[in-house]
Amino acid sequence: MTTPQTTSHQQLRRIAGQLIMVRFPGTELDAATAAFLKANAIRAVCLFRGNMRDSAQLGRLTAELREVMGADSLIAIDQEGGAVVRSTWVPAPPAAMGLGAADDSDLAYRTGAAVARAVKSLGFNWNFAPVLDLNNNPHNPVIAERSFGAEPRRAAELGMAWMAGSQAEGVACCVKHFPGHGDTHVDSHRDLPTVDKPLAELEQFEFAPFRMAAPTAPAMMTAHIVYPSLDADNPATMSRRILHDLLREQWQYRGIIITDGMDMHAIAGRYGVGKAAVRALQAGADMVMALGTSATQEETLDAIAHALADGTLQLDDMNERLGRLAALAQAYPCRPRAYTEDLGDRVLMAEGWRRALSAKGAPRRPARDAKLRLVVRQDVVSDGVSEAGVPAEVVADSLRRLYDVELVTYADAEAFDWSALPQDGRYTVLASTSRLRYGEHARATWRPDLHLALWNPYQALDFAAPALITYGFATPALDAVNAWLAGQLEAKGRVPVPGFD
Repeated sequence: MTTPQTTSHQQLRRIAGQLIMVRFPGTELDAATAAFLKANAIRAVCLFRGNMRDSAQLGRLTAELREVMGADSLIAIDQEGGAVVRSTWVPAPPAAMGLGAADDSDLAYRTGAAVARAVKSLGFNWNFAPVLDLNNNPHNPVIAERSFGAEPRRAAELGMAWMAGSQAEGVACCVKHFPGHGDTHVDSHRDLPTVDKPLAELEQFEFAPFRMAAPTAPAMMTAHIVYPSLDADNPATMSRRILHDLLREQWQYRGIIITDGMDMHAIAGRYGVGKAAVRALQAGADMVMALGTSATQEETLDAIAHALADGTLQLDDMNERLGRLAALAQAYPCRPRAYTEDLGDRVLMAEGWRRALSAKGAPRRPARDAKLRLVVRQDVVSDGVSEAGVPAEVVADSLRRLYDVELVTYADAEAFDWSALPQDGRYTVLASTSRLRYGEHARATWRPDLHLALWNPYQALDFAAPALITYGFATPALDAVNAWLAGQLEAKGRVPVPGFD
């Protein structure tokens, strides 16, 4: 029998390579990256916006990855919907909270299936969605519209319907971020959050959707968050009490446990990527998302290999995890399919955006011959989690299909002087095109006639103005706004979190 003592460091690195997921830059698989994947038996990659140009290029890239990594490849993407999508040219799915506002499990199922059809055609077999976090904190900087809502059972039902649709089309899901990222005011990409609640409250709220999904979810992604009532010393990603004792033993979860990105500052900046990877595997994770750079990936491989060699990680335990990962790849083989449903899926996604459209404060449509002044942010860069927001000119051009529109942009909301706008009778529309909540100055002094909350629904709470809430800024969201303005659509969605009644 092979033991760590009789296995070379390179052989142990090849075991480690099967336990990690990597990323790489660029839109082509260069020779050095291909050699790295082969040498270390890596079978899992996650692709991001920077890896993608169009369907033809992406199809070639995923085909090359399958050839290099083999039949049990796991090629992953974050295609949640709303602002968190990577393939931006396929039919644009509504955000989870938009589906929560529509409150229709069948629509959620059909949306999950349509997302899967698109990503499977591009060569993916694993989608890091849906989000099962309950957004019960209006100041959460990273979840917001990514959540189906605040009520545990309904959020779980909608998320599980979305997941069932995806899996019916042959794409594995990964629910996230276990055991709950909703009630934080810190983004774990930047720091280490804490959710300091009694265990009974966690079980009633944060844990509930994940526990409901545990019998059917193929995979769960861990949260880089400390839950002191369970483990005051370790974030969930590195907590055996949470991953093994709670999820694996108490809940009898049999799917894959994968970490969130270990390059995130909550982990890398505090523990070091190599040590953290070993601790995550000790805690019960099956796969470590070793994103970051080639240097941090090398560090991760070496750290896991050394831990196998000295017995910190037991080879039998790791082989059990490799078996689960192989079973996932075999249940959801990485076989692209032709995508013939693009037009029909665009109609379906438009239905979702239209049914999501929600109103706050009884907004009134401007007269058909009204002249509008549109106030909107200049800067729409990506925050690293979501895609870049909609440019100001795009919003203006959309509204110009109905109105004479004067565009006014600002760089800093806290420095923008609303009182300097001309008092010339123009109907003033504020369009919010970032996830960030507004600061004290804007909340106290801005007075739009209508607020278009085109991303984070909680921004509608920042002003007393009537608002239309879309939960995202994709083209069908702007089309839904125009349909409402033209009197062709009523905003029947209901924001599925407290504070909007």
